[in-house]
Amino acid sequence: MTAADWATLGARCAMVMLFLPFSALDKLLGFGHAVRQAQQVFRPPWLARAAIAAGLVVEVVCSLGVVSGVADRAAALMLAAYCVATAALFKRFWQPRDFWRDADGRARGLFWDFLKNLSLGAGFVLLALGADGRGWQAFVDAPLASSRPYAAGAPAGANR
Repeated sequence: MTAADWATLGARCAMVMLFLPFSALDKLLGFGHAVRQAQQVFRPPWLARAAIAAGLVVEVVCSLGVVSGVADRAAALMLAAYCVATAALFKRFWQPRDFWRDADGRARGLFWDFLKNLSLGAGFVLLALGADGRGWQAFVDAPLASSRPYAAGAPAGANR
């Protein structure tokens, strides 16, 4: 692998490290806590368990796709959607009503987490479609194709 390949691999690993291993392990080791947290949004316990299980699958499978380059565009777009969904569902900074009253309040922390989720999601969109957006047509033509960013002799910008 070239230096550029190693840089690409490092960047992809850094993008998914929140999900794999950390969030996935947290869900596995503290499944009961994760379910209780999910019940803030999904009231019935069975639905909260299903949501956590689905999130775990997305985090593991899509993270592996992004790192390996296998169906990486689809995986990155799925993680982008996941980031936006988790921001909207669990980072509801508008609910505590203390945003302007208390600089150390709950709303401010949720606000920054909300923005971080959106920013990470945008990064996954850039990974999937490229900084110039030219990857959109490649994704539409073959949504499960692999960009093969580490393939020997891959054309420049293959991970676009």
